[in-house]
Amino acid sequence: MSSKTTRTTQNALLALASLTLAALTATGIGAQTAGPNGADREPNFRSLRQRGDIKFLPAPLQDRLVELARRPHSYLPLTAFSEADEPSRLFGYYLLDTTTIPPNVFTSIVPGINDNGVIPTGANFANGGLPTLGAVRMTLEPKPGLPTDPNDPRAFIDMFTDISGLFVINNESGWYEGWMTWDLRVPRVAEPLAGGRAQYGTMTPADAAALAARGTGNNVPGHFFTLDGNAVRFPSAGGAIPGNTVGFSVSIGAFNAQQQSDVHAYWEFNRGTNWVFPLYELPFTGGLPGTFPALQYGLQSVIPGSGPFGVRNTAATHGDDPNNPRDPDRFEPVSSGQTETRNRFVPSGLAAEIFRNVFTRPASFLPGVTDVAERLLRAYAIEVARVDQNGDGALSFAEADVAGSSDGLPNTRLYLSPASFNRFFVSREINDGLLAPRLEPSQRAWVLSGFLTLVQPAVRASVPEDADLR
Repeated sequence: MSSKTTRTTQNALLALASLTLAALTATGIGAQTAGPNGADREPNFRSLRQRGDIKFLPAPLQDRLVELARRPHSYLPLTAFSEADEPSRLFGYYLLDTTTIPPNVFTSIVPGINDNGVIPTGANFANGGLPTLGAVRMTLEPKPGLPTDPNDPRAFIDMFTDISGLFVINNESGWYEGWMTWDLRVPRVAEPLAGGRAQYGTMTPADAAALAARGTGNNVPGHFFTLDGNAVRFPSAGGAIPGNTVGFSVSIGAFNAQQQSDVHAYWEFNRGTNWVFPLYELPFTGGLPGTFPALQYGLQSVIPGSGPFGVRNTAATHGDDPNNPRDPDRFEPVSSGQTETRNRFVPSGLAAEIFRNVFTRPASFLPGVTDVAERLLRAYAIEVARVDQNGDGALSFAEADVAGSSDGLPNTRLYLSPASFNRFFVSREINDGLLAPRLEPSQRAWVLSGFLTLVQPAVRASVPEDADLR
């Protein structure tokens, strides 16, 4: 080979290498450099802050993502790709850590339980003991024909989760799971319907008077409801378990961890996923005082239904036949016979109405029943029946179609806004056959949590363009 040919080949290779490096830099993917012990990693481009999906984000969120990138990691924080011709818009985020939850066996060493030489797992143990941190980004997909208001249940929302410092789970019976938490607020006051029943989303004057008489008078419309009627007390690292608020959570999916103990997960919040585990499981999760072991496995939800006081089905009618499986991801009301028709879940807005019955309607809902577990089980069966059109106790996507109606009201009421989920937590799950978070609501399985920060107006938060637009 001549020297001229060699130089030409070398120049071509150098040009190709330069183009490759430029492409990697533009997309925010580059080689990593490390300081002592790998604790000071930094991308080899100008700054992660300049990546197209990050440069317009609020400073606290940018700071957290850069901090995650500087730590030992398998991947940089997820790149948010556009799902439409226009960039996605960030309207809210959560910053996660372990300072807002009481210590437990997954976040700290507890004398007499996990201090006997067992290798610790979970949060605050990885990467030489660096505190576990995370961030969750919520962005709206501005697709043609779909709402651009994230409060509209027809909107499509992308959720990006990045966490540093969770050990890989090596057992098939365990995983981490993310949850968006909705804490109950005291509803507005309205006159009851005929028969004394409260209107949807409200409480009666008699309910309001009973709530206002508790504690120091916190339970007035618009406030977060508290069990004792005193000021809101959310859990904290040195606080009580579980605080004095009540709520439920929508799962954003399960995940493991990478080799460097980082986690990166993507999930879509829409009318097909904005559903809550069957609330009749709560008394049996082991997180309520006195329920372990007597009630923990008292009722399983493998077969869909509306609980102990509702419809209880059999596998013959509501099991998932392997010869004719239904697609759990198919929520269109009009589609093939594979459409999922026997969900174990209920829409989030319906779950909220169940909680209003249980906690904020002491006068208008079952005034003679004071046991919280019984009120919950009865409320679940009653509210499901008001949406259930075929009487089988299991809500299908068609029955809860956002464009339809039930109980004389539009079904848009059945879905909570993503902006109303005021907290977020990550749990260390153990497979017990239940869909409710393990040990709810005691929080003894929580490994991270944080509060919602809304971004108004929303800001640009994606780069062009996803190759699989759906």
